[in-house]
Amino acid sequence: MKKNHKSTNKLINETSPYLLQHAHNPVQWYPWGEEAFRKAKKENKPIFLSIGYAACHWCHVMERESFENREIAQILNKHFVPIKVDREERPDLDEIYMAAVLAVSGSGGWPMTVFLTPELKPFYGGTYFPPEDRFGRVGFKRLILRISELWANGRSRGKILQDADQLRDIISRRTSSSPAVEKKAELTEHLLVSARKHLADSFDDRWGGFSGAPKFPPSNAISFLLRDFHHTGNGHSLDMVSLTLDKMYEGGMYDHLAGGFHRYSVDHTWLVPHFEKMLYDNAQLAVVYLEAYQVTGRKRYARIAGEIFDYILAYMTDSNGAFFSTEDADSEGKEGFFYLWKRDELDELLGQQDAEIFSRYYSLKKSGNFTSPEPYHKEQNILFIRQDADALAKELRMTENDLEEKLSSIRQKLLKARDKRLRPGLDDKVITSWNALMISALSRGYQVLDHNRYLQAAEKSAAFLMAKMRTANGTFLRIFRNGQSKYPAYLEDYAYTIRSLIDLYEAGFNEKWLFAAENLTGEMIALFWEKKENTFFNTNNLHTNLIVRTKTVSDGATPSPLGVAAEVLLRLHKLLERKSYLSMAQRLLKSCLGYMERLPQGYLTLLMAVGFLVYPPKEIAITGKKNAEDTKKLLQAVHSRFVPHRVIAFLDPDQENAAELSSKIPFLSGRGKIDGHAAAYVCENSACRLPVSSPASLLEQLK
Repeated sequence: MKKNHKSTNKLINETSPYLLQHAHNPVQWYPWGEEAFRKAKKENKPIFLSIGYAACHWCHVMERESFENREIAQILNKHFVPIKVDREERPDLDEIYMAAVLAVSGSGGWPMTVFLTPELKPFYGGTYFPPEDRFGRVGFKRLILRISELWANGRSRGKILQDADQLRDIISRRTSSSPAVEKKAELTEHLLVSARKHLADSFDDRWGGFSGAPKFPPSNAISFLLRDFHHTGNGHSLDMVSLTLDKMYEGGMYDHLAGGFHRYSVDHTWLVPHFEKMLYDNAQLAVVYLEAYQVTGRKRYARIAGEIFDYILAYMTDSNGAFFSTEDADSEGKEGFFYLWKRDELDELLGQQDAEIFSRYYSLKKSGNFTSPEPYHKEQNILFIRQDADALAKELRMTENDLEEKLSSIRQKLLKARDKRLRPGLDDKVITSWNALMISALSRGYQVLDHNRYLQAAEKSAAFLMAKMRTANGTFLRIFRNGQSKYPAYLEDYAYTIRSLIDLYEAGFNEKWLFAAENLTGEMIALFWEKKENTFFNTNNLHTNLIVRTKTVSDGATPSPLGVAAEVLLRLHKLLERKSYLSMAQRLLKSCLGYMERLPQGYLTLLMAVGFLVYPPKEIAITGKKNAEDTKKLLQAVHSRFVPHRVIAFLDPDQENAAELSSKIPFLSGRGKIDGHAAAYVCENSACRLPVSSPASLLEQLK
């Protein structure tokens, strides 16, 4: 949609695509910063804070309806200091003010709409507001007029300021306090059993997943249940995983032409997605499909993971190797329009015979296959699978392989045709933590699928983060776009990056990544660790103008930074024999016991770190020539098995720095070849089995 460029505001000098989308609104937006704060204090005006992100559909709607409305803009400009924030750039602000919105309204989401005092304390908030009263919602125009009237009245303003102080205290308690636990509470297996039971109680045994509509991809739950199945043999855990993975893939959540998953399904059957595509979702889903492939041997899961990587490398990667953030839900101003098909289009592109085969498999109809209030969705179809391939092949008198070859050929034709359409908007900013998630996924992809390009892509992205996401004085940073790096990194940036560097080391065994992980861990502890509370906070003293200091214990769309921090401490303890890391991880996890006891399904990343303590990890050392065939076969054996709690290191005893490497990675010390052949050493609980040189013997030890 063409923008009205009669107006330009203070966002014009920002790099965030989301902020730049609003740079020509008649609302006189400011970015979060001192200039806006000084204006609010000097003029004694409340702040109108709007938080969103570039791929947010309802953010676009509110912009069109309200922020491009000159009458509404005039009211905002006269009575408020308007500030726009990209939640992906500033997760600290998003978490603080989302807590306020939840406390005020009981629900949250984006766009986030918050009203603050000049001292940055929230006093009222919500999400999307229509311009006028409708949908049972107060109109935005009426809301801002009412708030401006209350602020102008000295008596009611005093009440507002009092409410703001109370709300700030509520936020502080919600975002930093820990629930009390019994003195006898311990980090034991009962926590993991309780989490499995909670997941089973909420499981949808018809369509998979663990909620009703809307349904989000439950990557953490799947990872947790795969670990539960591995350690306990509980068949229902694997059943929940398989059904969920199958139904998510078969539905409209999955892009059946280019690969990759959309953000979530608006219905409980995974049919109609919200069409934005997020880097972090696809990174996490690639990993769980890889893990499910290792557990089940089902080639479908390996193919899906590979298609996710194909999508990311083709559409979401820049020339420097960094990964972009999101693709929008909208194109041409219409949600999902890029991904939809009319049956008549297929007849023209494919011919009637192939169009009929494709339509039967992917459930396309002349009248369209989903309902929507949007007129532009009329007669449109989402690709989804409700047909059994074997049954359809028999009906068509084809083999299943022939049918798949036919469908694959058709998908390629349609992808080429679709790529000629106007693509959805791309948020091409680089976010450190999200890139780290994809580095981890590609590292795992290389291990399991043995494609060198995955390792090369992971190493290129890691090199980018290490080179570009640092200031001259060494500060680690969060955001990169248009040649500019900015914003001090948060705990999640550190924790996810450390994990990705460990994963990268365990994939290609370039020790520089392991030692980079160790260095970042030292920084993470120095900047974020709070000794009195035995926890990491999200921010450090480089993050200013925050009314509270928060910690993120629960999982959201991305894993709990505290859970990932605990994991990397435990893994580095095993790899580098850092007992202080073990102690810190134990204290951190124990400080979170109250959360895990009360609502385990919300804290699965933390619980998976607990599993690293409950089930002793396997320490695997491989020695040999790095690219020799016997070494490769041992590594292939390791990677063919799902061994969730393990660390792996490699040593070529003949390399020049072998002695130095053995001293830095102690469990490599004393490891040599067997009669000149590559060898594997498997240890557990400080006890080692006899070294082996055959893949079959190694697989037996990994059971």
